[in-house]
Amino acid sequence: MKKTTITLLILSTIVLPTFAQTDSVNYATLNPVVITATGTYHKAANSPLAVRVLSAKELKDAQVTNVQEALTRLTTNITLHTNGMGTFVNFNGVSDDYIVIMVNGKRVSGDDRWERMSVNNIKRIEIYSGAASALYGSDAIAGVINIITEEIKDGVDASAYTQIRSKGRRDDEINLDINAGKLSSFTSYSHHQADNWQVNKYQLFQEGETEVPKLTGRPMSTGFHSNNISEKLEWKFNDQWSAYIKGDFYDNLTDRPQNATYFTQKKQTDGTYSYSQKSAYTYDIYHKSYSYGGGIRWNPNANTHIYLDVYSDNFVSKYKYWQTAEKEEYDETRKRTHYVNETLRGIFRLADWNKLSAGMELVQESLNSQSDNIDFETTNTYNLFAQDEISIMKGLDAIAGLRYTYNDNFGSNFTPNIGLFYHIGGFRFRASYAGGYRTPTLSQMYATDQAKTTARYTLNNTSLDPEKNNFWNINAEYSNAFVSLSVSGFINKIRDMINYRTMSQEEIEASTKLSAIQAEGWTTIRQRDNIDKATLKGISANVKFILPAGFSLGAGYTFTDSEAETLSLNTSTKTYEIKKTPVDKSVKHVGNVNASWDKTWGNYHINVCLNGHIQSKRYSSTYGYAPHTSQWNLTTRHSITFDQFILEPGIGIENIFNKKDTSYWNSNFSTINPGRTLFVSLALRFRK
Repeated sequence: MKKTTITLLILSTIVLPTFAQTDSVNYATLNPVVITATGTYHKAANSPLAVRVLSAKELKDAQVTNVQEALTRLTTNITLHTNGMGTFVNFNGVSDDYIVIMVNGKRVSGDDRWERMSVNNIKRIEIYSGAASALYGSDAIAGVINIITEEIKDGVDASAYTQIRSKGRRDDEINLDINAGKLSSFTSYSHHQADNWQVNKYQLFQEGETEVPKLTGRPMSTGFHSNNISEKLEWKFNDQWSAYIKGDFYDNLTDRPQNATYFTQKKQTDGTYSYSQKSAYTYDIYHKSYSYGGGIRWNPNANTHIYLDVYSDNFVSKYKYWQTAEKEEYDETRKRTHYVNETLRGIFRLADWNKLSAGMELVQESLNSQSDNIDFETTNTYNLFAQDEISIMKGLDAIAGLRYTYNDNFGSNFTPNIGLFYHIGGFRFRASYAGGYRTPTLSQMYATDQAKTTARYTLNNTSLDPEKNNFWNINAEYSNAFVSLSVSGFINKIRDMINYRTMSQEEIEASTKLSAIQAEGWTTIRQRDNIDKATLKGISANVKFILPAGFSLGAGYTFTDSEAETLSLNTSTKTYEIKKTPVDKSVKHVGNVNASWDKTWGNYHINVCLNGHIQSKRYSSTYGYAPHTSQWNLTTRHSITFDQFILEPGIGIENIFNKKDTSYWNSNFSTINPGRTLFVSLALRFRK
């Protein structure tokens, strides 16, 4: 069946050029409208703070199937890393714990937040690099990523998209948008799945200086299938009033191999080693989340805009065990989170040269986690914020903002930001400073853990302090109708970072509680503390050309120099010392190249896109360096228009040069890509 599908789509790409397309190509715009950096609308060229934009055309040309893939292929300051807990994003040298992720300006919380976003209806992705806590609150230490979805103004827009790749990878998306005057409906559904796969089937053991590989059934990439459905209804009562309600449901179930085994090693008294074969898995992991909310918009005049938004995000994670003897399955809830955000915000144009944004926000969070031994914990955060945009003189603008935060556990905090923007002709220069902060999560404060295999006991710590940072950024740009060039530099200093601190023997002996824990056989006792700090310095350069004959060419490069200072216990001297390393999961050099060609003959249009991503070694505090890697992809997309109906088959090659990381299992992989892959896709669209 799969071979038949591939054959039909290959044949279609040969036959389709006999058709043509009436609509002209909407080439990548060099000056789109953006909102993320300031919370107010600006043309990108006129934004007081620099914003990188990925357009819908760039996403379609690259034929990406998820947001993580889009960010990695099309930017250079964002990279991915994968371990046994999943795939994670690194932005400006730090993990996605320090990134605010939003959809249409609404924060996405909880686990699986990347996987819950559809790409088929994305209008653009806005990427703001820098601390933004004054505008967006906690976690905005490295930057903000805002996914803006397409919403039609009138009529009906229906679309469907399917892509098939090797290793059982399939991605399906369906969207239906209807605008019937005062009432609009926006519906989307997506399904994603993949099989388990390995690049190297061996795990490595040490017998003295001898390396002994053993077969393992634990996959490098875990199989899964997921579904996401969302609905938004919007009413426009008149030119001044509108309201909306929305809901979203997502689930994800791993498909881990039930018969997989792996080996454990034991050193015998005579110095030899024995190995035991054990079942790799006894359960799958099931994630489920649902969110709902609504809001009201009031625009009494052209100078005043009032927004009230309330939404709730709820996440559940379960173990789904299997018992091979009885073939019996049962569930056990491991984690449950609840997030509520209530925001009242206004934008006021006080004069032609002055625009004020101000508002208040309440955030409520709760956590129940059996895996972390947390029965039920809550926290509330209250916020007041204001930001002023001022035109000082022709060509010179300024922005200044401040957020006041009060948290139940951490008290009061002030977070500022300030920026200057000078522009003349096609040149733009920006300089900004912003403070950021991140409150400790409920898990970091209350989680306890007993790892029996390593005899390690982890204590909770309710006395943690928020993590804070200072972020300086400068930016210079030049653009005209054919070229856009941008160079940015940043310094990010983060303090009071939370990490695990191993208790010294002196501390244990001075505490009755710790002494009792040690007496039970726990050889390592640790807790989370504010013991780390980091300094990151970087420079990014991006260029894009719109060339004659339908060609466009873009390239980017990011250099990041990072240093983390960690307070660690020297097991030999039994004293604490400062250990300096690169920041965990950071990459020093990242580059990319994107070349595209568009051509239209009547109702037929073709796009050919070549994309390359190159990165140097990635550091891991646990496993050392992953090797450098690169990946090149070639895609073609064919569009045939029949009045209101568009058919778009596609075919391409992923990982042209077959770059794979063949490291042993449980390594710091540079990539988990299974190798060169032919993929096919088909998109259908109806618009009336």
